[in-house]
This record gives sequence, C-alpha cells and structure tokens, in this order.
Amino acid sequence: MTMKNEKPPVSRRDFVKAAALSGAGMMIVPRHVIGGPGYTAPSDKVNLAIIGAGGKGKQNAQDFLKLENVNIAAVADPAYYWNLADFYYRSEAGRGPVTALIEAHNDAKGESKRVAQYTDFRKLMENAADIDGVVISTPDHTHAYIALMALKMGKHVYCEKPLTHNIWEAREVAKVTRETGLMTQMGNMGHSADGIRETVEYLRAGVIGEVKECHAWVPAGRWLPGLRGLPQGQSTMPIGFDWDQWIGPREMVPFHRDYVPVTWRDFWDYGCGALGDFGCHDLDAVTWAFDLKSPDTVQVFPAGYSDRKIAPYGEIGYFNFSQKGQQKAMKITWYSGGLRPDLHPALPKGYVYPARASMFVGTKGIIINDGSNRKPQVFPESFRNNIKVPKPSLTRSKGHFQDWIDAIRNKEQSSANFEYGSRLTEITLLGVLSLRLGGKLIEWDYDNMKAKGIPDADQYIKEPVRSGWEM
Repeated sequence: MTMKNEKPPVSRRDFVKAAALSGAGMMIVPRHVIGGPGYTAPSDKVNLAIIGAGGKGKQNAQDFLKLENVNIAAVADPAYYWNLADFYYRSEAGRGPVTALIEAHNDAKGESKRVAQYTDFRKLMENAADIDGVVISTPDHTHAYIALMALKMGKHVYCEKPLTHNIWEAREVAKVTRETGLMTQMGNMGHSADGIRETVEYLRAGVIGEVKECHAWVPAGRWLPGLRGLPQGQSTMPIGFDWDQWIGPREMVPFHRDYVPVTWRDFWDYGCGALGDFGCHDLDAVTWAFDLKSPDTVQVFPAGYSDRKIAPYGEIGYFNFSQKGQQKAMKITWYSGGLRPDLHPALPKGYVYPARASMFVGTKGIIINDGSNRKPQVFPESFRNNIKVPKPSLTRSKGHFQDWIDAIRNKEQSSANFEYGSRLTEITLLGVLSLRLGGKLIEWDYDNMKAKGIPDADQYIKEPVRSGWEM
C-alpha cells in the first residue's frame, strides 16, 4: 500500500542539503538517513509530534514534557480550541492551548523553540523529516489511518486505546508493526503499573488456585443518556474547526455539537462505547496472565437504548475462551453503566465492590484489583494471611511514557507494544461487534476473521471508508 504523503527514506530536501555541504568540503547527513528508519542516537533528544490535541492529547503532551531529552516539535488537530470544563478533563484544549503549553514549557527551560501547528495531520507528516515519533490522541475512528501512515514513514508510534476502531485495522496495524520493527506503545497506562504485574504474577503462580472465571466492571455509561437517534439538524461550527478533517474516513454528516468534544464515544461511527473505552484497561490483566488471544464465543447485551449507530448506556457480556496452545480456558463477564456481579461468598460481610475493578475467581480464593492501583487483594481474609507471595518475574516499568521513549532509544519493544495491544483490542472489539449487532452471539473464526453465520458482521469487522482515506 502506498500512502498519499509517504516520503522516500531520503527526501529531496535532505539530499540537496547534504550535496551542498559536501561541495563545501563537508558531508553532514541527517541522523534518520544514517541510521535508517526510526533511528535515534542515544545522545539525541527524541522529537515528537502530537496528533490530536483534545483533553487526552493535552494530558499526553504534559506527561511527555516531564521526561528528559524529549522535545515536542509539532501539534496537529482540526480544532484550535475546546473548553472542556464540563468533562472530566476540566481544562482547555485544542491545538492553540496545547501549543501554548509546550512553548511555555520550553521558555521556562530557557529554550525559545516554537511549535509547528497544523489543522491537517497529513500536512504535519509531509514536514516530519526530523520527527522521531508521533503520539496519536484522536477519536478512535482515525487511530489506524494515522498509525499506519506514521509506521510506513518510519516513525515510532504511541496511540491511545483502543488501538483501532475495527478488527481488520487491529490486524493490519500489528502486521505493519512487525514489518517495520518500529517501537510502539498503546495508551493503556495501567499496563505499566506495578500492581498489574503483581496481579499477573499471583495468577500465574496459582496463589488462588486454578482460575477459570474473571469479572470486570466499570461505572462508565453513555455521555448523552437521552439519545434515541442521531442528532438532527446542524449546529454552528466552532471558529477554526475543520469538520471534514475530524470526520476523516467516515461518511460525511452535518456538524452537530452532540458529536464533539468527548461525546463522540456515544456514536459507533467514531467511538466504541464504554466497552471500547475501558476494555483495553480492564481486560488487560486477564489477557496478559492467561495469554488470551481468540475467544470461541462472545455475546454482549445492551442495557438501555442502543441501535446500530448509538452505543448503549450500559452492558453485560460474556467472553468464552477454550484451551488453545498457551491460551488458558477462561470465562470473562463484562459489566458497565453501574452493573456489577453478585457479591462473592469469599468476601466479608458488608463488603462493597469498588466502582471499577476486576475479580478473578480461583479454586482456593479470589483476587480483586481496583481500577486505580490494580494491586492484588486476596480473599477470604483468613486465606490472605497464609499465602506465599510469588517472587517478581515481570520487569517493572519505569513509567508508561518513559517505557516508549526507552524503547525508541534501545530498539527493544515495550510490553504495551502494538502486537500485544492489537490482541487486547481485538478481544474488546469482538464485544463491540456483538453490541453493534444488537447483542447477537458471535462464534468467532479467528483465522478467517469471520463471525460464523453472520455475514452482516463483515461491515463492522472491516468498515467502509471515504474516498481518499483508504488504508
């Protein structure tokens, strides 16, 4: 596949510059030419571009600015400004505020570097010769397009979760990651916490016996609970907002304020509902511990109104895995919108489940890890005092963002890389597929990427795209 804006390994500009210097008795070749695609000398700063400067993009920029020898050189977003006071970000965002944030950081360090701003990320990529990596914090439906373009242009990639919007995209991103050997990281930050590593070690060591059952729940519901159909009519476009660029590969529709910002998660064309938002976080420990890859069946039922365009307020669903190679047999039950499992008998009287957590049910006891620290909490309490804590077997992280920067420097993939992330994303998106089909039972044919006996599912497994946005 040839991307519209893809450049050759050595651009004409670099060649002309090098030739001119050579004629003057000097031969200076850019570092990315010397070392090949993705090369970053250990002594160099890692130059990043932020693509998607909404609430999460701003947070990611702030986290990368905390690291040594990291420079953010460019920002792209179709929106110049968003007021996010009504959302959990409680801040201002957009390419204007995020650029100002980065430049203020540079000024405070005595570096008067200015940041290049773009409405269209493709223009940014045309001028990305000195960019080492891109950070993708856009809505879900544009993740794959941007990630594939960046990888094919030799850029390391950090991308928010879910990694892609559909299953075909997840497979394609994993394939190109393998082909390029570039360093990647998905934005499931809990994967880098010590707590999840301890939980995985407890589960693999059999601390609570054989585990064949996991429950995961989140309180998240729909942002616009009263939705009963797509927004009607058209809203006034915010100043400086490129709606065509935001829509990206999807079919063009009139702009409406109900789509942006943040509330795009309620619409299947752009987001993946609560399951898509949290599945790559809260199904991570069970997937990692038991090497899950391909469920036999998935069925997720909507709670509250939903249809083929709108996500439900809540969900309850079932993922069934059989023993296959390294994959262990496992049944996962998923809940959102305030739904939770029955109180397990191993828990003390009066126990109240955390608002967001995972629970692993073993033959000797249970483990609960909550959504914030993910440390394993063993029950019953009388059993907890007698367990043998396993020795650490998983490398501890230096921090989710630092892990990716270190991977770029050391040429060794981090544990939250795209090959793992695509697997976790595919499991999550199979649940989304069932929801989009009205809660149908999916019998999954992994090798052929098919929902058995449901040809109607194909349009969601690989979604159609607008002309010019082909992947």
